[in-house]
Amino acid sequence: MTRRFTVFDFLNTVLMLFIGIIMLYPVLYIVAISFSDSYYIAQNKITLFPIGFNINAYKTIFANNKIPRAYLNTLIYTGFGTFLSVLLTAISAYPLSKKSFFGKKFFMTAIIITMFFNGGIIPNFIIVQRLGMIDTIWAMLLPNAIWTFELIILKSFYESISPSLYESAIIDGASEYRILFQIIVPLSKAALASIALFYFMGQWNSYFIPMIYLNDSKKLPLQVVLREMLIYDGTNDNNLIDAAKITPEALKNATIFISMIPVLMVYPFAQKYFTSGVMLGSVKG
Repeated sequence: MTRRFTVFDFLNTVLMLFIGIIMLYPVLYIVAISFSDSYYIAQNKITLFPIGFNINAYKTIFANNKIPRAYLNTLIYTGFGTFLSVLLTAISAYPLSKKSFFGKKFFMTAIIITMFFNGGIIPNFIIVQRLGMIDTIWAMLLPNAIWTFELIILKSFYESISPSLYESAIIDGASEYRILFQIIVPLSKAALASIALFYFMGQWNSYFIPMIYLNDSKKLPLQVVLREMLIYDGTNDNNLIDAAKITPEALKNATIFISMIPVLMVYPFAQKYFTSGVMLGSVKG
């Protein structure tokens, strides 16, 4: 029997199309600006498609080492940061998921408190400074390596795994590390992929942490460089802008677009894990 197309289906389709257009338009506008001629950009004539097509903005970006270097830094910080965060979260959630873990209630309370209270920027900076991590990659990776919400999500998922698997492994003489990495982690691929996506987005979009802990301009990620361009209108860097060929708006939008490319590539493949990530939190807490 063929399902009838109801009024609700029609309204829902129209609403989803409207929301999709609203979300897609800014991306198309950014792309159109980045590929348009400076004259038409200055005249504010760009709407949805490029006018006077040219790639001067992209040539300028890649002709100067500043933005490609920042792009590479972001890839490094995001790649290593995501891997480290997922690894530490997977290890930390394991003992907290076990009922027999001594002090479980105390540790969980202490962890949850960090969601509402923290020491503040200055104490964190002093700790990072005393540990000698200023201007190093470790300042980007360690201070925020584990997010409380992701830890709780993974802990909840571990608790949903049948205890009989753990008991069988213990009888066979498996160690805790072997149980974790050969049994628990393979069964938790969906949960790990979900939190990895959140860590990836957090690392990729991070700009406040590098602003605080990184002093060397050669180590800055792309988001900080882009922020400086947006705040100072791009006019403070004569090496990037030739006023006769390119406008600051074209350069900024081109930089924004290339910063979106990895995210646009990851999202289609990771979309199904968003639903998993939302539902994981509803498993017993």
